[in-house]
Amino acid sequence: MKILVIGDSCIDIFRYGEVTRLAPEAPIPIIKPQKETQTPGMAGNVVENLKALGAKVDFLTNETEIRKVRYVCSKYNHLLLRVDENDQCDRYEGEYETIGYDALIISDYNKGFLTEEDIEAFAERSECPVFLDTKKELGDWCKDIDFIKINSYEYENNKEIIENSLRLYEKTIVTRGNNGCDYKRKNYPTTNVSVKDVSGAGDTFLSGLVYEYVKTLNIESAIDFAQKCTTIAVQQSGVSVVSKQDINKFFKTKNI
Repeated sequence: MKILVIGDSCIDIFRYGEVTRLAPEAPIPIIKPQKETQTPGMAGNVVENLKALGAKVDFLTNETEIRKVRYVCSKYNHLLLRVDENDQCDRYEGEYETIGYDALIISDYNKGFLTEEDIEAFAERSECPVFLDTKKELGDWCKDIDFIKINSYEYENNKEIIENSLRLYEKTIVTRGNNGCDYKRKNYPTTNVSVKDVSGAGDTFLSGLVYEYVKTLNIESAIDFAQKCTTIAVQQSGVSVVSKQDINKFFKTKNI
């Protein structure tokens, strides 16, 4: 299985620390840093999850380093602050070549790497299934996309456009956290678990969705597998990577 991932990437930095009091000059917590983690984020997180599942991946992304720095209370895993550094990047300047892949994933965080015209060009030239996860407003430029993954907030921002276009509606998968996801007027429930961190959960879902779809060519089976991946990811701190071993172990333990 060989997959091409195109999109904006960043470095996800989590700085965990002890919080015991508020600052005297303002009602804000004082954090004493204890440890720090750094992992690939955004489209980079999609790539890492695909590799963990066993896929071979080629990656086209920005050279400019974007950093998302999160400060987290270690005791309660409570997010105190997020600082986005260098939040824009240069536009992609390469060719729109997609030959030789089993699937194309466009993970568009709308940081400047891809325009609507770029995404449309990749989709038009693709000979394999194209999956899109985007922060942009949907439109006719999505006509050659096979599946669009958005969350419930993004759906509300695009609701009128989607519901007035059967072409868009038929290809849109809407993730809804603990309420599962919707696809073609059907809700796919998920397993209720204790959620520790939703950072990167959408990337995990997208990775699992594409990986399983390439194997089965069945979108319902792919949705089920993607939700299993996400169920594991949200129970871990920070941006996590889920492997097939993680999935088998967790659901065997839960007898699901």
